[in-house]
Amino acid sequence: MQVKKIVGLIVSFFFVIILLMPLHNNLSIKNEAQAAKPKILLYIRKGTSTWDVDFRLKQEVGVMISMLKEAGFKVIVASYSGEPIEGKTQKLKPDLKIAAVNVNDYVGIIIPCFCRGSLSYGWHASPEAISLVKEAVAQGKPVAAQKGSIIILAEAGILVGKRYANLSDAQYWNDSFKGAIYSGKGVIKDGNIITSSHCPNAASYYGGEDGTPQLTKTFIDTIKEQSLLICNLRI
Repeated sequence: MQVKKIVGLIVSFFFVIILLMPLHNNLSIKNEAQAAKPKILLYIRKGTSTWDVDFRLKQEVGVMISMLKEAGFKVIVASYSGEPIEGKTQKLKPDLKIAAVNVNDYVGIIIPCFCRGSLSYGWHASPEAISLVKEAVAQGKPVAAQKGSIIILAEAGILVGKRYANLSDAQYWNDSFKGAIYSGKGVIKDGNIITSSHCPNAASYYGGEDGTPQLTKTFIDTIKEQSLLICNLRI
């Protein structure tokens, strides 16, 4: 009886393994498919109040992430500190610190407004952020920035000779914009650089249309156009 019981347990064990194999294979395929998706880096700068964080995480960052995932991209979120970004109702845990980002891993970078950047650098861009966008542009990768984060592109020097969007001509209050071509409000694309003058907060404060959906769509279209061109060149 003892032998029969052991044999029965062994048979049951292998039967369970066989039943679970399709599930394991499906999970493996799913994980492989997820890993194969082109990656987008979404760099978030720190907000200034809990209400601000809630609003921006939902209306700006949330919209960007949702649109990018729907378009077939894997979104990796980075911040200056890597610490959770929390409001009263919204919370987001970045995947890594900006200092740990390898630009080679991504097909593009998108930067929501999210107000004043890291607490260490106030209105200005951090050295890590400047280095990041400079390298991405040097590699020919699309970079998109909205309202307050356009300063990162300006301080990186990649707006010189490029058209950009803003609420007004920023060179009158910031020397970093010298040489950049102010082209009005809305969403403006110049090559692989896409900028938007209106984040959700700007739209609510100053009027006008929130540029988040259009900025994100233009960013996605630019990456897809670039990928198609690369494929055609290889053919």
